[in-house]
Amino acid sequence: MDNTDFLSIAIDESFIRYALFDQSGNLKIKKSISTPTDGVDNFLKKIYGIVSDNVKAVYGIGLSVPGQVDQKNGVIYQGGSLPMLHGLSLGKIISARYELPVFMESTGICAVIASQWQGNLQNVDNGCAIILDSGVSSGIVLNNKILSGSHLQAGEVGMLISNPEVENYRPENIMFNACSATKMVHSIGTRLELVDPNDDTKVFKAIENGDSNARELFNAYCRNVAYMITNIQAVLDLSKYVIGGSISNQSILVPEINHQLQVIRETIPLLKETLQTPTVETSNLKQDTELYGAYYNAIQHWKFTSN
Repeated sequence: MDNTDFLSIAIDESFIRYALFDQSGNLKIKKSISTPTDGVDNFLKKIYGIVSDNVKAVYGIGLSVPGQVDQKNGVIYQGGSLPMLHGLSLGKIISARYELPVFMESTGICAVIASQWQGNLQNVDNGCAIILDSGVSSGIVLNNKILSGSHLQAGEVGMLISNPEVENYRPENIMFNACSATKMVHSIGTRLELVDPNDDTKVFKAIENGDSNARELFNAYCRNVAYMITNIQAVLDLSKYVIGGSISNQSILVPEINHQLQVIRETIPLLKETLQTPTVETSNLKQDTELYGAYYNAIQHWKFTSN
């Protein structure tokens, strides 16, 4: 088989999703497997399995990973929802094993790259792509340039404080947990006493059917996302936010976030008087946002290094 495709791999705490893109940038096939979280060795075995199954068809690989990525040294720092990846030179390891070019970037940066390329941040000079999955990732474009910051940490909106109880810290006191789609689904599933509390289909059916317990927790979740956007807006004055990640497939999500934004503004009149309301939309690439971003980031670097 000719090597005509590019392999894109997007990693988070719950799933490793991967896809093949043809030479025109069209997504051909996509699959996913559960992410091993019991150690780096098992994690790498799964990654090797994905690459080995596709190596005869591809001429390069793009990676979207949680945490921060040191492009110069090819190292993942912190690891976001997968702290076991901290210090791992994942791209270099794969490249050396398969003798293929591998290009790696963080989840948030991949999201904003995809949104500028084929998403709803095209022609937007100041915007933000937010991925809601196990935690929260985001990428920010400011004055038509992707913001990386002094320590590769620009866009770490999950580290915003959601409830400043410094003397009584709880995990939900930061947005990384307060805006975790996975934790929200689990909380509702537990409240509903589902056999599988992580069954997002049943959880969202309960929300849509107006179950009071499900709706209360869902509204509170969307309010946390709205607070996060409001805090970002106060600092950066962006014109548009796009929401991606697995939860973005749910049609009720973004309308409720926008509703909660309005509730916050009505509750705090000074916000309404001072800050312009930004546009908040569902990413048109939805849960595939990072896959598109990992591919496009990789293909741009590949073209540059090939010339």
